Amino acid sequence: MLKRIVQACFLITGGTLGIFLIPELMSALNASHMTFINNAYITAIIGALIFYLLTFKAIDHVVNFIKWFEETLVKAPITDIIFGSLGLLVGLLLAFLIGFALNAIEVPIINTVAPILLTLLFGYLGFQVGFKKRDELSGLFKASKKKGGDSDEESAPAGQLKILDTSVIIDGRIADICQTGFLQGTIVIPQFVLEELQHIADSSDALKRNRGRRGLDILNRIQKELAVNVEIYEGDFEEIQEVDSKLVKLAKLTSGAVVTNDFNLNKVCELQKVAVLNINDLANAVKPVVLPGEEMNIQVIKDGKEQNQGVAYLDDGTMIVVEEGRNYIGKRIDVMVTSVLQTSAGRMIFAKPKMLEKAL
Repeated sequence: MLKRIVQACFLITGGTLGIFLIPELMSALNASHMTFINNAYITAIIGALIFYLLTFKAIDHVVNFIKWFEETLVKAPITDIIFGSLGLLVGLLLAFLIGFALNAIEVPIINTVAPILLTLLFGYLGFQVGFKKRDELSGLFKASKKKGGDSDEESAPAGQLKILDTSVIIDGRIADICQTGFLQGTIVIPQFVLEELQHIADSSDALKRNRGRRGLDILNRIQKELAVNVEIYEGDFEEIQEVDSKLVKLAKLTSGAVVTNDFNLNKVCELQKVAVLNINDLANAVKPVVLPGEEMNIQVIKDGKEQNQGVAYLDDGTMIVVEEGRNYIGKRIDVMVTSVLQTSAGRMIFAKPKMLEKAL
């Protein structure tokens, strides 16, 4: 079907060019005695035949180009096409207005060449600006919607976009959190995060490869098994190299929240006034409260960083640093909590052996 359409276009183009160009060509060749050439029907048929013969060699290339262009458009996100087209229209409009003003200058070269150059230049610039600034433009539209009333602002936190980063996907706990229903709103998985996961899953290092595949399995579980709304953000920020910086940029444009367990990304989001949800903070919030002076029975399993320190762990993974606990490695002892350090990176408990307290 596509070949028939292309052939028809060739015939129409050839016939049209034949009507206008063949008489001029005959005049240039001093063949004015061939009066039948002046007949528009004859010249149209000749032009159509010439272009029909050209289709036998050119049609495959034209069809392949059209199919490639069609596949490119189909794969492109609709926002890219819409904003790119809007930018192109604005650029062409500016080129027309400037060209209209230049028509007042009665210089043949400027009147003929300048409009063509302006059309090409402003059309290209308009498309590029609309295409590359699509995320900021869409963010402006969303921001204008939020100003519609108080009811929209009140419902915004519940419907806020939750943008997942690579570390929280690989961690795996995000799937359990989604399953419990504590994470409301739409889950957004950026395409550049998926590409990073795929790159990790294809790594030659076995540990990295397993981590990447685990992350992809977690995403499949979230998308297919859990009753949450999941969207894939197919846009990208080509001018930004780091994935973390892209996440912050996306969160700013969409007024979303970054979901992570990366301590450094957490701090960057806080500095740039971007909403961030750290699942380590959530994990710490639901851990049993431990107060200084409480007693607990633990097993010291290894040395600490400082001299004579021992290290133990609770069932939830909380680290306990036992002062003067090096001599008790491999033993279960009663300790008394002296202090608790709580950060986004986790919680750390400092304690002393109870028998040491009695001795003192």
